[in-house]
Amino acid sequence: MSPPSFLRPARAVTPMAFVRAIVQAYERYGMDPAEALKAAQITPRELARPGARVTAAQFEALSGHAMQELDDETLGWFTRRLPWGSYGMLCRASLTSPDLGVALKRWCRHHRLLTEDIGLSLDVAGGVATLRIAENRPLDDTFREFCLVTTLRFVHGYMCWAIDSRISLRHASFPFAAPPHSDAYPLMFTPDVRFGAPQAGIAFDERYLALPLQRDERALRTMLKRALPLTILQYRRDRLLGQRVRELLRSRASEATTAEALAALLNVSGRTLHRQLHEEGTSLQMLKNEVRHEMAVDQLRRTTRPIKQVALAVGFRNEKSFSRAFLQWTGQAPRDFRQQGK
Repeated sequence: MSPPSFLRPARAVTPMAFVRAIVQAYERYGMDPAEALKAAQITPRELARPGARVTAAQFEALSGHAMQELDDETLGWFTRRLPWGSYGMLCRASLTSPDLGVALKRWCRHHRLLTEDIGLSLDVAGGVATLRIAENRPLDDTFREFCLVTTLRFVHGYMCWAIDSRISLRHASFPFAAPPHSDAYPLMFTPDVRFGAPQAGIAFDERYLALPLQRDERALRTMLKRALPLTILQYRRDRLLGQRVRELLRSRASEATTAEALAALLNVSGRTLHRQLHEEGTSLQMLKNEVRHEMAVDQLRRTTRPIKQVALAVGFRNEKSFSRAFLQWTGQAPRDFRQQGK
């Protein structure tokens, strides 16, 4: 299986530390990395620069060449090789799952057949799903960061590809101190990156697990030919975005007062928020209206609060604008609606 691109091809932001880890894999196997570096157009001078970065396309070329030349898709991380095609087998074994939750459980279970050095587990609590990596054996410090980062990227990439949706992460955790290139982590995962954690892992909304898989064998064969289809940032659509926006408007209305504030809570840009909602056939204003309507109906039916207080509670500046909006929603004035419900 080809490795996933770490970041957008046009930007040189993938840390050179990951390139050096691949070079060290060649050293472990007593082989020369010259051809792999040449394929990726990475010079010895660039390799030696501490803060240097490469593009996703360069990294894809390098790692793809190395995995085949070394016949090890894990590039020296574990006590034994994972021959070329191992991760493709994991993808295929999970492909017939009815939903993402079953697919991930199969992935975690089947991963143990490949190596015992690390173990993957999926836990769900409080509406949050967390995929964790247990280090069953001490990983070589040379490869540890690269191993944990890449393993999570592989699984996250497969998840997004399988359901054809961007899966927004709540947070990502790593059991080591922030490296010098830690600024690349928010681009690879999410702005909320936690270093010094007990285990490596990614957390996301539990409801993604119930989404059905959208891919078949033909799509899998196409995907396995190259890495770019697994790039997280290519998945612009988030199938749960509308639901997540509605929930934030209900539960954190005081914080989600503007599109920018709401986008920040969702870990996306304001532009991305508007674009994805448009692709779903809705808009932020439409969702606000839906939530305000639901909340207003609930307030009018369940409480005896004055109309003015109801208006303020559901996000309107005054009773007049609320009454006008409620009339448009229901064809009735708020007082008439309340009277009718008695």
